[in-house]
Amino acid sequence: MELQNFIEETLKQIVSGVRGAQESAFELGAKINPRGGSLVEMRNVHFDVAVSTSEGTETKGGISVFVGPVGSVGSQDQSDVASSSISRIKFSVPVKLPIQPKARPIRRR
Repeated sequence: MELQNFIEETLKQIVSGVRGAQESAFELGAKINPRGGSLVEMRNVHFDVAVSTSEGTETKGGISVFVGPVGSVGSQDQSDVASSSISRIKFSVPVKLPIQPKARPIRRR
């Protein structure tokens, strides 16, 4: 998976998960990230990602994200002459989570 797609999908799923949890919580009389609550609306999503770069005569070069133990990373394509490296990237992305309304639940789109 490309790093860009991994970050995009992860953040979309976090926001979508919060929104779905708000709807479920509302039905049970609870609130998640309520308006005017004592919780801070802005959160940091921390990433610690292992990325692999590879170049070779038969392998398509590029950066890929690996999910799982770094020690078990393997190549999907064979290459006569290959150069690869695995690096870790740590970063945070600030995200303002959806605020649960007071009167009615959020509708999924």
